[in-house]
Amino acid sequence: MSQTTLAFPTVEEEIWRYSRIGELQLDRFAAGTTTVTVENADGVQVQGSDAASLVGSGMRSHPDIFAQLNTEHGAVIALHIGKGKVHPSTVVITHTLSQSGIVAYPRLVIKADENSEITVVERFVSPDGTDSLIVPVAEVHAAQSARVTYLAINELGNSTWQIGHQVAVGERDSTVRMFTVALGGDYARVRAEVRLVGQGASAQQTALYFADGNQMHDFRTLQSHEAPRTHSDLLFKGAVKDKSKSVYTGLIKITEEGTKTEAFQTNRTLTLSSGAWAESVPNLEIDTNDVKCSHASTVGPIDDDQRFYLESRGVPPEIAERLVVFGFFDEVIERLPASDFVAGIREKVIAKLGSVS
Repeated sequence: MSQTTLAFPTVEEEIWRYSRIGELQLDRFAAGTTTVTVENADGVQVQGSDAASLVGSGMRSHPDIFAQLNTEHGAVIALHIGKGKVHPSTVVITHTLSQSGIVAYPRLVIKADENSEITVVERFVSPDGTDSLIVPVAEVHAAQSARVTYLAINELGNSTWQIGHQVAVGERDSTVRMFTVALGGDYARVRAEVRLVGQGASAQQTALYFADGNQMHDFRTLQSHEAPRTHSDLLFKGAVKDKSKSVYTGLIKITEEGTKTEAFQTNRTLTLSSGAWAESVPNLEIDTNDVKCSHASTVGPIDDDQRFYLESRGVPPEIAERLVVFGFFDEVIERLPASDFVAGIREKVIAKLGSVS
């Protein structure tokens, strides 16, 4: 299928611990593509050799076999915004996977030159019953003082697998905001990394995920601070119900050059059914002094005090639980970039809630 040199991962590797990678038989999928639409990209989308030359802007090496396969087989969409320009509209890219038995490797590259600004929404869609695999890679490179906002929305059907990778590099005084909404898929994994390599660079990583049935959502994050006075803030909030599962493992890494850094990491997951399961493992690796860092994680059911407060004011129990869960997610939804899709996300969360037990 390819001339890859990297080994297929196993759950023995820490980065794949708790995953379902042992279930994947890659050779049963034929190479395929998604149907792609790109909206509002006039003036920033580049094609051909210009697009190919941008691959690697954020991902310097292949962290695993899936990133390598994407590089070898990926269909590239490249966006390049010039120095001092602000793109007036949100670029919307939709990948639709409608055929079973294939693996697709979409790749998005966003290169923002000095003091530019762009917002991009990337959607992944498939109907229920589509037994396929999608392996997306998103690379972001924000030059000095550039501002990039990226939102990935997983709307995949209940039989589709996703193994994705996001990586962003922030130069001096840049701002990168990386958002993920994960509602679909059978097994859906995102490895989300930011590298702050210029003084004063900042990053925000935010995710909303909700698994039901037998779904599993899997997140691995890295906040890498490689320059002074950088700042990162990560907030991942999710819920699991029925027999679904979620995994979060995250690392804040501060190198010797990362003095006066501020880095924060929070993961909170609600377990809404007795058969649901979640794991959360935050980590710190700090090689310098004079930094401010914190990490926090919680996994557990709905707070009884919140439920009691609502029920004591006449709210029926099933509605009280829905209100608590929706309030739990609202902090993340409020952070999402303004777009037509936010209202749709709210509706999908409500639909997922159904009845919690």
